[in-house]
Amino acid sequence: MSEVDLRDLTEVDRLIHEPARLVITTILYTVKEADFTFLQRESGLTKGNLSSHLSKLEEAGYITIRKQFLEKKPQTLCAMTKTGRKAFEDYRDQFNQIMKHINGV
Repeated sequence: MSEVDLRDLTEVDRLIHEPARLVITTILYTVKEADFTFLQRESGLTKGNLSSHLSKLEEAGYITIRKQFLEKKPQTLCAMTKTGRKAFEDYRDQFNQIMKHINGV
């Protein structure tokens, strides 16, 4: 990105930029996979809210959701896809460039 200005904020990935999804993608970017309970605890989201955001990320191809049983209890595991990792990295890089511009660096 050559010239950076505040209008570039309109070009960031809005799917990731939404605060709850930004928290979710940040968590998933740093781990191989995470279960629903861990994501709920770390994000502070309600079950319904987390489920809704995970569905949107899955529809975009940014995450995979796998359901299994662990000791006869259902478990939902989420992992970031290559597409999701690339989207997160692009978002992070673009946002860093914008912040550097704002801070005059």
